[in-house]
Amino acid sequence: MKTLVAFSFLLVTYFLYGFYLNQFDTSIVPHQISTAHSSNYYDYKGVLNVHTDLSSGSATPNFVITSAKLAGLDFLIFTDLNLFNMPTSFESYHGNLLVMSAGKYSYLDSRLLYYSLTQESIGDTLGEAQVKLADLLSQKTGANKDSLTVLAHPYKAGFTWSGEIPTGLDGFELWNLKSLSNRAWDYSKASTIWSLLIYPFNPRLSFLRLYTEPTDEIALLDKLSQQRKVVVYAGAEASARAIPLANYFIKFPSYKRSFEIMSNHVLLKSELTGSFNGDRAKIFNALKQGNFYMAMDILGDPKGFVATIEDEKQTYLMGSEFKLKKGMVLKVKLPAVPKEYFEIVIFKDGVDVGRVNQPETEFPITSPGVYRVQVRVTAMLPIPDAKKWFTWIYTNPFYITP
Repeated sequence: MKTLVAFSFLLVTYFLYGFYLNQFDTSIVPHQISTAHSSNYYDYKGVLNVHTDLSSGSATPNFVITSAKLAGLDFLIFTDLNLFNMPTSFESYHGNLLVMSAGKYSYLDSRLLYYSLTQESIGDTLGEAQVKLADLLSQKTGANKDSLTVLAHPYKAGFTWSGEIPTGLDGFELWNLKSLSNRAWDYSKASTIWSLLIYPFNPRLSFLRLYTEPTDEIALLDKLSQQRKVVVYAGAEASARAIPLANYFIKFPSYKRSFEIMSNHVLLKSELTGSFNGDRAKIFNALKQGNFYMAMDILGDPKGFVATIEDEKQTYLMGSEFKLKKGMVLKVKLPAVPKEYFEIVIFKDGVDVGRVNQPETEFPITSPGVYRVQVRVTAMLPIPDAKKWFTWIYTNPFYITP
């Protein structure tokens, strides 16, 4: 009898606490029915590193496409693992969603994402793919204009890249959803289990409280960017197969939920037109050049954010390489004033050179270097957690030469 009473008490307490958590809003900016683009650029949101049941995922490509639409994505890049016959029929517009078919391939102890704008074959076997990738990686930075090669989760347990980063690699994942989850588990198994328990009441909070800064990846970015241009990406690592033995019955976390957590926001000077070939090239080139920022979307819709460097005659997007000119200014604008304390942090060559608690700022550029922007916000999490800092936005670097 006592056991039943104790169990009933714990169950009632759990649900009451769950209702309390259900009231918590993770967004740090006001909700809007529709969000405008920034004044001079068009902001398009998309994800990469996505798996279907053609490889290691739990759902069909059509199901994943529907989930991406429900999540409000503008583009989606399939990257099924070691798949050499991905149906090209999915490469098209599906409503307002632009879908591209890339691949994710085993290479040494790591995984590489590969996409060819000309749809050049990576090979028919893993051996052929590894030979092709080895050739691409041995090239000089930016030598291959028609392909994109990205190192997935460089510090994920069991897949850590060893040795120097090849010059032919376009970049690597700064954020990877599965890597963040694995680190949370290693840091505190109890906290991770608690997040799983509260997931039914507030999925966004469940993920948010597991967040840790990608310090190793940031260190790698700051090191590599002093040597050459490198682009960083956010990888969804979406497969909806986090629960063992129930992968095809319980899609957890759902594709839609994974797509809503973090994404890449491409900035274009002209809007997408609905013409697949032309729009695909625009998205590809922006991802290749680094003309985008990464956002933790569960903290709020960042659409309208922009960071540019300007002189008297020209404006440069993040990812651009250019020479130092007199009167250059780095301009940063947030889409709205966050509800909690925030700061725009400006880095030069990996060193913090400016912090501003204003939604708009201008920072004079007086010397060459590698500049990037990070937007940090605070959030007061429900009991038993407390106030915590989160990075909302990471930009790709600006490369300024003498």
